[in-house]
Amino acid sequence: MANVTFILPDGSARACNATLGLSLMEVALQNSVTGIVAECNGAAACATCHVIIDEELAGRLDPASDHENDMLDFTTAAREPGSRLGCQIKVDARLAGAIVRVPRGV
Repeated sequence: MANVTFILPDGSARACNATLGLSLMEVALQNSVTGIVAECNGAAACATCHVIIDEELAGRLDPASDHENDMLDFTTAAREPGSRLGCQIKVDARLAGAIVRVPRGV
């Protein structure tokens, strides 16, 4: 397990125990994290699991694929540095203690 904290659009925090191997999207859904809708159920086809990760965490993770970047460019008006699709980030030891922000308007 890893502890991941989601910062919601209203500034409140939601700490979640995340099972290794699940995606951040799945963790958010299991914990009813506001703002993560996951309309495509993790197929990387909609960006309704858009999250923002900080630079330090981004440096520890595998980079976004070309498809993920294209989907974020195409569907996300609020894209910023650190934008990722939660469905594309699997929980492993690198995410222990991670803080992930849910942007407004997801």
